[in-house]
Formats: sequence, structure tokens, C-alpha cells
Amino acid sequence: MTAPIVHIIGPGGAGKSRVGPRLAKNLGWTCIDLDEYFLATVGRIATFIESQGYTAYAKRNVRNYFEIASGLGKPLVVVLSSGFMTYPVNVGTQYPALRDEVERHPLSLVLLPSFNFEECVRIIVDRQLQRPYLAADRKTEEARIRNRLPIFMALRCKRFLSVESPARLALQLEAFVTANSALNGDVPSAGAAPAAAGRRLASIR
Repeated sequence: MTAPIVHIIGPGGAGKSRVGPRLAKNLGWTCIDLDEYFLATVGRIATFIESQGYTAYAKRNVRNYFEIASGLGKPLVVVLSSGFMTYPVNVGTQYPALRDEVERHPLSLVLLPSFNFEECVRIIVDRQLQRPYLAADRKTEEARIRNRLPIFMALRCKRFLSVESPARLALQLEAFVTANSALNGDVPSAGAAPAAAGRRLASIR
């Protein structure tokens, strides 16, 4: 039996890094954040991009994903980097097939703060500008999200609004994951988990 894997997808500022670990904790699974994995195994992303270029970074990040997936022996929640699903096809011959596989995976979940394009742009930009370590400006961030957002909105994955608190959103994702894992035979003992997650979700105000 293959261990299940959940992909948390979304633009920067969608709430992936806050929700992923909570979801993994609820499920009793392991969470791996691809950005944190890069930091631990390679170094600072910004420094790497400055010295090697964005394409080299994307290629290394795809390689990192394969390293994580190849060692898959236990259930994982993988928080994908914000640009992972938007890389150009020339990052490697394996990337197009990998991207398609991730997009079609039944446990690939897209987080967006709004399903309205303009509102989503506004919220994402505001959130990104609150992160001083990014040293970002509004014009640059808005251009980036306007370029990437159509890709996220077109993905054939289950979408969730990330305006809820991380705790409540994690419970929503947990209910979806356990239900769909059971349907796919990945978690045979999880039959009662969706109802339990629903009760816990209702208890959070």
C-alpha cells in the first residue's frame, strides 16, 4: 500500500506554511515544507537565486521534490513552494509530467484567500508586504501575483478559501483528506475521521 501524500498549493501569502503543519498534526502525518527543505539542504533561496539564477533554483527545487517523494515511506503533507506549479517547462524534462501528476492528484489542495481575481490580488499583495524579509514593493508583488494567479485558478485541484483561521482551515482540509484517502484505500482506518473533524471544526469559534 502506497503511503498517501497531500500537496498544499498556492501563491505566496495564501497561508500554506501556517496550515500545512496543523493539517499534518491533525492527521498524525509528517509535514515537509519545500522552502524549509531547500533552506536546510541547500541554503537561503534568495542567495541561491542571486548567484545561480531562478531557473537553476527551480531545477533544484524539482530535484528536492523527487528526493522527498522517493523516500516516501510514511504519510506526508508537502507544502509546495509558491512558484512550484508555475515553473517554465525548460526546468527539466521531468517537470511537465510531474506538474501534471501533482495537479491530477486527488489530495492536491489549492489555497486562495478569495476566488475573485482582483480581491485575491489585493489580499495577497497586502500579506506579502507585511513580510519584511521579502524586501518587496507593491508594484513588483502585484505584477508577480497577476502573472501567477491565473495559473493557480486554472488548476484542476480542490480549492479552499484561506480566509479562515489556520486551525479551522486545517480541520476543513483534514475532513477532505481523510474522506478521499479512505476512498482511495490509502488510510483504511480513517472512515470515521471526516465526522470527527467536522465536530472539531464546529467547536472552534
